[in-house]
Amino acid sequence: QVQLVESGGGWVQAGGSLRLSCVASRNFFSTDGMGWYRLAPGKERELVARITNGGTFTYGDSVKGRFTISKGNDKNTVYLQMNKLKPEDTAVYYCNAPSYLTGTYEVWGQGTQVTVSS
Repeated sequence: QVQLVESGGGWVQAGGSLRLSCVASRNFFSTDGMGWYRLAPGKERELVARITNGGTFTYGDSVKGRFTISKGNDKNTVYLQMNKLKPEDTAVYYCNAPSYLTGTYEVWGQGTQVTVSS
C-alpha cells in the first residue's frame, strides 16, 4: 500500500512563505494527476493545486498567483510553494494521488497544518 507523507507546514505571519513537500513511498510512472487540497474548520475541502493528466498545472481561484505546484526530480515527489500567505490560507493541507497512479485506489496523506497569523 503506497503512502504519501507531507511535510513543511507550520506557523507563519501573513505575507510570509512556506514550502510543502509530498513524498510517496514508491515511485509512480508519473506525478501527473497528483495534487494538493486543504481543509479548514467549518469549510469544505477545496482544491489548492493539481498537476493535470497532461502535465499542466491548475489552481484554486483563491491561490492563483501566490502558490506554485511543482514536480520533484524523482517520480514520487510534488511540492507546493506558498507565497504571500493570508490568514484565510490557514488549513490542513493534504497531498493526493489518484487511483490510476497508485494502481489500486486513491491515496491521501496524513496532512500538514499551515497556520497564518495576521
